[in-house]
Amino acid sequence: MPPAAPAHERVFAVIAAAVLATYNNVLGRHGWHDRWYVPLNAGATGTVLVAAAASGLSAADIGLGHGSWRLGGAGMRWAGAAAAGWLLVATVPATRPVLADKRSEGLDGRGVAYQAVVRIPVGTVLWEEVAFRGVLQASLRRVLPIPAAIAVTSGVFGLWHLRPTWQALRTNGLANDPRHAVAGVAAAVAVSAAGGALLSWLRERSGGLAAPVALHLVTNSGAAVAAWAVRSRQRRPLHQG
Repeated sequence: MPPAAPAHERVFAVIAAAVLATYNNVLGRHGWHDRWYVPLNAGATGTVLVAAAASGLSAADIGLGHGSWRLGGAGMRWAGAAAAGWLLVATVPATRPVLADKRSEGLDGRGVAYQAVVRIPVGTVLWEEVAFRGVLQASLRRVLPIPAAIAVTSGVFGLWHLRPTWQALRTNGLANDPRHAVAGVAAAVAVSAAGGALLSWLRERSGGLAAPVALHLVTNSGAAVAAWAVRSRQRRPLHQG
């Protein structure tokens, strides 16, 4: 158990958790947020880093210190497993429906490349890893034992996915039955929280953000690329013999 933290550290941890619990669920409702997704979230990344520094957190605390960008064995294994998983899902016909998502059906190769190389790495992965596994987890570690800091970080990360999950269900026609929709959102929040716990564990084990960034990036960008590959294969005309 860490010693009693100064009041400003406790206040910063509470504010950080509250802001992250609401940010994606409030701003994400507006069309302008989607249009300016990358620059807005890049700016938010810089903002939380400035706020963290002002609260007394160092680069090493956040996971950005010297030598903290080594993946480590665990990071390489988990990122490799995620890549292999998407390859398996895209290859096996029975698992391909997992990749179906109407939100990305209209994307061509260039659009998918933008998603996988710019939007997801900068707008999603960098922002979320700095905010959650970096700033929030570090601020909570100052006032809570490490397991509790991981639990709270992961819970807030689950809440972060409330609105995106509801939007995905509605876009894919899966929100017509309110009970099924609520169950779907609850399941997605629980899965996101569990994934967040893994990312937080990697952050603690590796000593930096490189491992969670790598796993998060392969998971999200890998899904986009795998879905595009399956769609492209399905649209390819059969050769006539």
